Amino acid sequence: MSLSYVRELDEYPTGARRMKILTMAVLAILIGSYEAQIAPVVPLLLKDLHMSLATYGAVSGVAAVSGALASAVGGRLTDQVGRVRLLVPLMMLTAVCCFVMTLVHSPRDLLIARILLAFVDGVAMASTAPLVRDFSPRVGRAQAFGFWTWGPVGANFLAAAVAGWTLPIFHESWRSQFVIMGCFSLVISIVIALNIADLSPELRARIQLTERRAARVVDLTRPARVSALFARRTIWAHVVGISLWLVLYITLSLFGQTMLVGALGISTAEASTIMAVFWSLNLITVIAAGRVSDRTGLRKPFALGGTVAAVVITAYLAYCLGQESVSTGTLMITGALLGGSLGVAYAPWMANYSEDAEDVDPRLQGTAWGLFGFLTKAIAVIGLLVIPQVVEATSWQVWLIVSLVCLVLFAPAVFLFQGPWRRERTGSVGRAAPVAMAEAE
Repeated sequence: MSLSYVRELDEYPTGARRMKILTMAVLAILIGSYEAQIAPVVPLLLKDLHMSLATYGAVSGVAAVSGALASAVGGRLTDQVGRVRLLVPLMMLTAVCCFVMTLVHSPRDLLIARILLAFVDGVAMASTAPLVRDFSPRVGRAQAFGFWTWGPVGANFLAAAVAGWTLPIFHESWRSQFVIMGCFSLVISIVIALNIADLSPELRARIQLTERRAARVVDLTRPARVSALFARRTIWAHVVGISLWLVLYITLSLFGQTMLVGALGISTAEASTIMAVFWSLNLITVIAAGRVSDRTGLRKPFALGGTVAAVVITAYLAYCLGQESVSTGTLMITGALLGGSLGVAYAPWMANYSEDAEDVDPRLQGTAWGLFGFLTKAIAVIGLLVIPQVVEATSWQVWLIVSLVCLVLFAPAVFLFQGPWRRERTGSVGRAAPVAMAEAE
């Protein structure tokens, strides 16, 4: 099937052309994450719909389940039908779902609207990480995935900034934010549609080592088998390991400010400042570590080193949560170091996961990243449902220790990942293709 908005490339793009397409993929995850934002208007929403916080939590949990299932479905679909063919129309449909949010007048309406939005957005965004893989050769992949992570984090800043600027203009109407979100997303979706492209199935089936050197690894007459992906111990190590690693990350994403306020009695403003520093340094190190990881051709040392540093800092933070008072300066430094250490580990891990899945079958990248999206949202659902219960029965310090244990358990999984621990003496960067590969002519 040929669709007018799908530009399929038969030659791998290089230079500025490749960077433009890669930028469109990163912009897509930013907009997709922005469309899912609701946090800035929750207080207004609760008041207008006469809804309790518990009811809102249940609605968010059900929507997160919808998004998790959509990520798994979308990951498989993007491998079967193509990235752009799936991404472009669903991005525009997600923008329409933002306008649908303005029709909400009851908790039931909100539940339906959020389930719809989460599912469509989840399927659409499942194409973005595979697109980053498609247009980032191994020699620069960690840095490319570092920029991809700016989407979810940057969406938090974008939503908060837009709400802070425009809510007073529109008389504190929460519906105004979804109108703005829908208009903005629709325009950007058109920009993306006009500038993005897809690789042909033949190009997606190759491992791109550099812009001009590739390896062909599969026989295209054979269908891609999902079972081959899950038959590898390495993939299971990634899946189980990152599920444990994400417990702390999701805890800080969902409840960072709440944890600091509840455990230490500081003000919401102070807690927000501390978390802002956390995310700021995280955004910096995820790019810096990705760049160094690409230059050295190493993934595992960064994933392990960043995690070990995060374990030490998290242990100190857990100790602080048990004290009667801790200075704001100490908390800011601790938060910054924790955000930075997690950033060091994250982008190299993403590149490592992409490469290990690629070595199984390059045609299964969407499936692999769909699984990752499912895990991320599944951990968020667990967080929404379990964390408040554990904290209420014990304390924030106890839950942080639980998160710390999960982080520690990620470390052994790193030793099961593929890739070198030390840079090769030849000075070459990037991981070599498996022996079975032959260089493409």
